[in-house]
Amino acid sequence: MTKWTIRLIVANVAAFVLTQAVPRLMEMMMLVPAHILERPWTAITYMFMHAGFTHILFNMLGLYFFGPQVETELGGTRFLTLYFISGLAGAALSFVFTPFEAIVGASGAIFGVFLAFAYFWPRERIFIWGILPIEARWLVVAMTGLSLFGGFGGVESGVAHFAHLGGFAGAYLYLRWVDRHSPAAILAKSMVPATPAKDAPDRWARIDREKLHEVNRSELDRIRMKLATGGPAGLTRQEIEFLDRFSEQH
Repeated sequence: MTKWTIRLIVANVAAFVLTQAVPRLMEMMMLVPAHILERPWTAITYMFMHAGFTHILFNMLGLYFFGPQVETELGGTRFLTLYFISGLAGAALSFVFTPFEAIVGASGAIFGVFLAFAYFWPRERIFIWGILPIEARWLVVAMTGLSLFGGFGGVESGVAHFAHLGGFAGAYLYLRWVDRHSPAAILAKSMVPATPAKDAPDRWARIDREKLHEVNRSELDRIRMKLATGGPAGLTRQEIEFLDRFSEQH
């Protein structure tokens, strides 16, 4: 069990025990989207409130099974960010479609954790009720379809379908952001060839090699050899920036 997964489970269980002992707390902490300006804290606290034992049991089982792998993959800080962004996105979507319905539960946040699991391990088999095998990616599709039907199909089930959908949406957008800002993505972007200015080759040719530091001379020689064989189109963004930087100094 990973650090933040166990802490979230403990926090949810503690909040459940507290609301059972002091029922009035549920009313103070649950989310009614239309009243968010009056009770802004409920956008967070609703994630730790649960309507009954079965409700918290299934949510915590989901967090127990999927949380550790996702936390290990993302790291503690990003895992926690994913969790809360998913829950907040669930609150936001509920504000749009069901503003006057009271919402409690960690489902939106945990749906986000599950989407992250399917994002990283789409072909991993999950056994429904321990019997029916289904790949994680197809389970996400099925859960999305059920939530859409439940939310727009007029089914009065007492389930926060839009919080679930918001959890999926928030997690997906966050994971895409993480991908774009990962070290690998930044490195790949730096290796993509850039389009140099039309006068760039003339400016680069005027760089005085003898005025450069020895390390920069070696790099200039390497890039000029590459330029001679592949032309400007064969240079990476970093190589073009190197040439531009020194051509501006001469």
